[in-house]
Amino acid sequence: MIPAIGLCVGLDLDLAKMPEHYRSRPDALVAFGTDVIDATRQWASCYKINLAFFEQYGMAGIEAMYAIRRHCGNAYVIADAKRGDIGNTSAAYARAVFDDLGADAITVSPYMGRDSVGPFLEVADRMVYVLALTSNPGSHDFQRLAVDGQPLYRRVMESTLAWPRNGDVGFVVGATNADELAMLRTAYPNVPLLIPGLGAQGGDEHATVAANATGPAVFNVSRGLLYCDASPTCMTSIAAEAERLHAVLTSR
Repeated sequence: MIPAIGLCVGLDLDLAKMPEHYRSRPDALVAFGTDVIDATRQWASCYKINLAFFEQYGMAGIEAMYAIRRHCGNAYVIADAKRGDIGNTSAAYARAVFDDLGADAITVSPYMGRDSVGPFLEVADRMVYVLALTSNPGSHDFQRLAVDGQPLYRRVMESTLAWPRNGDVGFVVGATNADELAMLRTAYPNVPLLIPGLGAQGGDEHATVAANATGPAVFNVSRGLLYCDASPTCMTSIAAEAERLHAVLTSR
């Protein structure tokens, strides 16, 4: 079931940033990732597995990703893959993420158009989060360009919502764009959003919650939660920060 509102814990696992007592272990990725899940399960609405952070470590990273996915159990899992290619390639990506990895949702790039997004939308009972207005500085390069009198990200959203689908569709809108987020929430009050960019990327928690108003959304926090404490008792700090974020993000 798609989370209506709450904290999304981003599992962007980076060996260089982990506390030393994890980093020195041969099973560091799995040990840290599963401990984070256990520490935050009470407060997290979902988990976002960033595939690139596991793929960078080769086979060991891929195996760790699958172990961590299994440890998520019945929790809602988003595969942050940002896929999007010609139709048969996207269909293969969809099978890999939905059928093999068992993710409930995926992030998708719409740059190549309807036939590149369509294979993901064809899958019933899955969520496709399409990139709309992202939180990175480079979002200014293309996403706000005017197309027929409206910014490109609005054209992406309106077009995507009109495409046929069997599953669910939502959009990625960064927390660093609070003004635009408020406008989009008014325009699309019931469309699910994945909102990254809180914490390390500079998004303000309270401004983002206020901008989202009452719409369905999950707010992703990765680095600001995972690496908030490097001590041997880091999981206690991670659990406390997850509880705090949950309280802030659901206080509306």
